[in-house]
Amino acid sequence: MKKFRFHIRLFRLLAVLLFGLAMAGWVTLLERLRRDDMMVLRQRLTRRFLAQLAAALPFRLSLHGKVPDRPMLWVGNHVSWTDIPLLGGLVPLSFLSKAEVRSWPLAGWLAHKAGTLFIRRGAGDSGLVRSQLLRHLQHGHDLLIFPEGTTTDGHGLRTFHSRLLASALEAQVPVQPVAIRYLRDGAIDPVAPFIGDDDLVSHLLRLLRSERSEVEIHLLPPLDSQGLSRTELSRQAHTAIAQCLFGGSGVLPVAA
Repeated sequence: MKKFRFHIRLFRLLAVLLFGLAMAGWVTLLERLRRDDMMVLRQRLTRRFLAQLAAALPFRLSLHGKVPDRPMLWVGNHVSWTDIPLLGGLVPLSFLSKAEVRSWPLAGWLAHKAGTLFIRRGAGDSGLVRSQLLRHLQHGHDLLIFPEGTTTDGHGLRTFHSRLLASALEAQVPVQPVAIRYLRDGAIDPVAPFIGDDDLVSHLLRLLRSERSEVEIHLLPPLDSQGLSRTELSRQAHTAIAQCLFGGSGVLPVAA
């Protein structure tokens, strides 16, 4: 029975990926025919694809809080690559991701076509990334960042890098804190986290073979960015997410 369930899940996932390939190919064709900004279309198509991808994964999702009705900078804790389809299926979003994702087979190409912004850690391109984030927000596009800069096992919240939130101050847009938690049998899920030397294919196969687990997404009250420094804004977002997940002010401080 478990083997049959695995093959059904795998077949459904492959069907979703084929849809994603067709969608990305269509976007590529339109890019060659049109010269106007296609980000709105990219985000809408990406939301549809990510919602289908999330539905193909073995999760039961519960959503808490109100989905914002205006563009914001979304700030969330980061546990796994699955955070992206689960959150990206809620509203049309773009993402800031590490540059290594761009080289992932298929997933990297799809992320690029979806309008993902890539950052090279330690490469000295923070000024370029900041200007890209600012331009994105000024054009009224929602954007999601993971200011921890890496994934965790879900048991704690790492340092927030406040420089990534500076664009919200400059664009004068609110920050939407979002907390995501994976649970299995009432405890932190050990299967969902994508950490260390794990590779995408191995992790995906483990997920598809596992029992369905619970995912909680908490959309916390938005933070007004006006009149705050980037460190203060980061600390407020960090505290809100930590209190939601762990009932405390966080396990690690906010980095400048």
